[in-house]
Amino acid sequence: MEIGDVRKNVKLLIDGKPFNIDDVDFMKPGKGRAIYRLKLRNLRDGSTLERTYHSSEKVEEITIGTHEEQYLYKEGDNYVFMNTETFEQRFVPENMIGDRAAFLKEGTVVTMMMMGDDPIDITLPTFVELAVVGSELATKTATITPQNKSARVETGFNISVPIFIKEGDIIKVDTRTGAYVERVAAKK
Repeated sequence: MEIGDVRKNVKLLIDGKPFNIDDVDFMKPGKGRAIYRLKLRNLRDGSTLERTYHSSEKVEEITIGTHEEQYLYKEGDNYVFMNTETFEQRFVPENMIGDRAAFLKEGTVVTMMMMGDDPIDITLPTFVELAVVGSELATKTATITPQNKSARVETGFNISVPIFIKEGDIIKVDTRTGAYVERVAAKK
């Protein structure tokens, strides 16, 4: 595509890597060709890059698709997901999941961003429900501020929860911040 046709949120392939255009700055100097400054974000690792192009240059646009995948299990250094429509299984490397593994439990449905047949990124649901498998004992003291304690959930993640949360409780956790939201129920 012509550089003059680029706009925010278009996906480009630069040096074999997928990038999202976060910002486009157009400048027309008094003499010469127009200049386009692009702020780009790598879709694989989140790093940023700035590139400058002249008006006659071309860039390679790519199509990024998304679909729902269900997390099945972890095998070695890979997480195994299944496409909810085709039931095709896909292995996603551990380094691509990163800190989000703290919120992945079997059966969680995520949105997977794909470039062709290659997974680029996953988006977790905003909230997940996790069972508390361990918590420290808390003593009630007379204070004005709410008391919190540390609890471990079924994925192995430690989270700060109110002192009334106990083992066996199901809690709702915000995957964007890793914060406790509310108690859903107790396991029966």
